Amino acid sequence: MFAAVRGGVVHVSLWDALFGAFALPFMGRALVVLLVLALVAGVVGVLVNLRGLEFVSDGLTHAVFPGLAVGLAVGGTAGLLPGAAVAALLGAVALTWLARAGVTSDAGVAVVLTAAFSVGVIVVSKSDDYAGALEELLFGRVLTIPPDEVLPLVLVAAVALVIVLVTVKQQVFRAFDAAGSRAAGDSGFRLDLALNVAVALVVVAGASTVGSLLVLAFLVVPGAVARLASARLWPLFPIAAVFAALASWIGLAVGFAASVGAGVDLPAGSTVVAVFVLGYAVVLGIRLLRDAGERAA
Repeated sequence: MFAAVRGGVVHVSLWDALFGAFALPFMGRALVVLLVLALVAGVVGVLVNLRGLEFVSDGLTHAVFPGLAVGLAVGGTAGLLPGAAVAALLGAVALTWLARAGVTSDAGVAVVLTAAFSVGVIVVSKSDDYAGALEELLFGRVLTIPPDEVLPLVLVAAVALVIVLVTVKQQVFRAFDAAGSRAAGDSGFRLDLALNVAVALVVVAGASTVGSLLVLAFLVVPGAVARLASARLWPLFPIAAVFAALASWIGLAVGFAASVGAGVDLPAGSTVVAVFVLGYAVVLGIRLLRDAGERAA
């Protein structure tokens, strides 16, 4: 599949990096999970961007951390997904309730974030391999996802997508006119809870793969890119999803080419996120140049 070894270095062609690498089972599983995550996180992330809930998403990513830690301590890697799911749903309910109780959004998120993260670190510190367990929970294990965990991760992401698709029109209405949404009979609490649960489920799927610290990029960057690329509403969703999918694919390919072809060991999850950020920088630069040209004209 790959070029011959010359001078002790495996030469990987562009075709091998972009396509051939994913014939390897572990690379294929990583690509499937990240593409599903990219599609769902891209769609959910547009609503997060429209509602200005990036900090809430950050709070939910940290709320998942103790669930990951407890799940790992109790059931090993098989316990990561159920532990994260329970913690994420509890965090979503807590944040929604705090907002409805009159606690300012930033204060509520900060309380949940710090409390959850401290509990997670305490639990992880009791493990035999403290450093290894902490690194896995924070930065993910995208290349070592067991085959039997792929379907559960896909199902979790699918549930999040269904929740968003069922409520998307009401969510958009609330994002642009909260008072009008209430006057039309929409329940702000139910819509907020639905979106927070969808975000939490994306975090569950992402935290089990790219890690709890990196999953935020999947929720924030694609939506931000879509807002830069289009001034129209509905194209934002496919733009965000396509960008996230391409960035995930290219990130995995770059990590493979660097590790196998250049002997540079790049963490897969971090490399994918770096491609996300680089893609955002490119789109931002194009947007700034276009705006400058329009002003000059």
